[in-house]
Formats: sequence, C-alpha cells, structure tokens
Amino acid sequence: MPQMRTIDVGEVSLRCAVEGEGPLVIMVHGFPESWYSWRHQIEPVAQAGFTACAIDVRGYGGSDKPQAVEAYAMEHIVADLVGLKAALSPSNPAKLIGHDWGAPIVWNTALAHPDLFHAVAGLSVPFAGVPQRPFTEVFREHFTDQGKFFYQEYFQQPGLAEAEAEANPRDFVQRMMYSISGDVPVGDYWDKPLGATFLEGLPDPQPVDWLTEADLDYYEGEFRQSGFRGPLNRYRNHERDYEWLQQFAGRRIEQPSLFIGGTRDPATFLFGAVKDPIALMRMFAPQVEGHILDDVGHWTQQERPDQVNDLLIDWLKRV
Repeated sequence: MPQMRTIDVGEVSLRCAVEGEGPLVIMVHGFPESWYSWRHQIEPVAQAGFTACAIDVRGYGGSDKPQAVEAYAMEHIVADLVGLKAALSPSNPAKLIGHDWGAPIVWNTALAHPDLFHAVAGLSVPFAGVPQRPFTEVFREHFTDQGKFFYQEYFQQPGLAEAEAEANPRDFVQRMMYSISGDVPVGDYWDKPLGATFLEGLPDPQPVDWLTEADLDYYEGEFRQSGFRGPLNRYRNHERDYEWLQQFAGRRIEQPSLFIGGTRDPATFLFGAVKDPIALMRMFAPQVEGHILDDVGHWTQQERPDQVNDLLIDWLKRV
C-alpha cells in the first residue's frame, strides 16, 4: 500500500501517495479525480523499480486549496511539480505521467523544465504545442457563438458548476465518468444547446466493473470535503495559461514521450479537430511513442489498467 504523505512544494502542500524506491515517477490526475485514479498503477510501477508518487493536484482531496481563481493557472501547477521533484528527487531527474488535465500539466512541465524531467507520458489528451490563442477563443468560436453547449464554457462562471456538482458529488462523478467512457452506448449526449446544464441529457449510468461502488464511495468522500471550486478553477485560466506559455513558443518536447488514448475518447481526438493525434504530436514531441486503445473511453488507466500498465512500465524501463 502507498504511504500517504503531505509534502511542502513551495506555494502549497500536496498530498501524495508514495510507494517504492528508485527513479521518481510523478502521476498527475485530471477532473474530477484524485491520486486515487492511479490506484491500479502505483504498486505495479513501484514493483518495476521506481518511486511511484500519485498526487492530489492543488484544490483536490488532501492538498491545499487556494481560493483565488488565478492560483490554479498552469504556471503555479507546473511550479508544484518542480517543488515536488526537488523534495523527493533533488539530485536526479524525474519522469512524469498525466491523464486528462494532468496530461497538459505534465506536457507543459516537461516543455518548461527539460533539465528536471527527462521523460513524459500523457493519457487521453495529446500535446498540440504552445497555443497560438487562448482555448476560450477556440471553443467560443466553434460552440458558444454557434449556440451550442460546451462544458468548459459552462465552467467559466464561478459558482454555477460548483452548485450543480456539489448538490450530489457521487452522482456528478458517476454520470460524468460513464458518459464519456468506453461502456456508454453511442449517443449525442453532449450535443445540446447553450444554456443547458452540465448533467442535462446525460444517460443514466449503468454498473461498470472499472468504477465500483467502493470507488464511488472514495470519490464522493473526497469531493464532499474538498468541494469543486479548486478543480473547476483550472478551467478558468486559459488566458493566463496562454500568456505564460508564449515564452516557450517554438520549443518542442525533445524528451522521450508516450501518448495513450482511446478510440472512444473525444479528448484523444481533440473533440473532432484531429483524426491522428499521434501524427499531430510528432510535430511538437518528435520522440513520441503512441498507442490508441480500441473501445476505450476517457478514463484510460481506470478502464484498461492492465493494458495501460504494460505499456507504461515497458516505456518507463526503456527511457
């Protein structure tokens, strides 16, 4: 079992699940998750000869939860990983693995600090280089201005999505996870008009073996005590992230990198914007190794833990 540690990383303290000895591997989760989303990876990675460290991102679970929206800008979360690496592996570079929001976090950490992180893996969300404009402009052009719902637009107003999610955290997590998993029947659940709520129109979740009642118990407990403000604030920093990342324009991720996506994950294909995410990534991370898993939805390492573990551990041992 991992040891739960609270580690001062500079601006904040992070709760971390740590197991094993050897080169440091930091695992960064997405929304709406926690260190627990790596529950199937921590022990296998540790047994493969690494120090596995799965964090609660700031705002989640047992980590510190600043109130200000700007405290969740990419610049600050990247600094958290730099501080964590300094605390756990001060003399040697580390490896990074991220899923969902954790993927852009680790991609940009590796981009900004190639001297500290010598390999990086992202699940679900490919790296598309330093942005040429804030993502808010992109989704407003393609969704909001067309009168269409887009979840990140819905998340922009502080308090709105929090109220919906916090009314029943268990239902929110279960419905969201099921709706973009590989198990949900094909449907246009997210094709709804501007003004709809997040949960409106999502299918009633059915039991799936990768998200048990015990798993839902854990997620529910975490979000009942932490709330959703910190997690949702991550979506409210696209303009700040854009400005900060411009200093790295023209830079690529030159370290060995790995991408794992799913054929039924909308994020893998950037919501329909790309047909071949691995080819896209090669322009910005030339050493990328890519795998797209059949019939896998958005929750890659939870839906297919054994397959993902085989790919991750094989790659970790080679880089």
